[in-house]
Amino acid sequence: MSDTDATLRAAQILRDHRASIDRLDAILVYTLAERFKHTQAVGRLKAEHALPPSDPAREARQIERLEALAKDADLDPEFAKKFLNFIISEVIRHHEKLQK
Repeated sequence: MSDTDATLRAAQILRDHRASIDRLDAILVYTLAERFKHTQAVGRLKAEHALPPSDPAREARQIERLEALAKDADLDPEFAKKFLNFIISEVIRHHEKLQK
């Protein structure tokens, strides 16, 4: 294989990887949107029934669960934990707004 052929092949592989990344980014965005629809419903329910905006015990279980899933998926569990903590903090912020 010539250098030109190898470069063209590498460029095609790069395009294929980037197309996959773009599809996965779309899946992530739509999945997060769906998740937030459910957490908003939970927040409204909590506000209607004067329940606290956060549930530390559930949050801890969710973090443990996500860390285990991350390990199974060969994803850095620390990254997964940080990602879920970010999502949880956003959910709590939304729930607190609904309580006002």
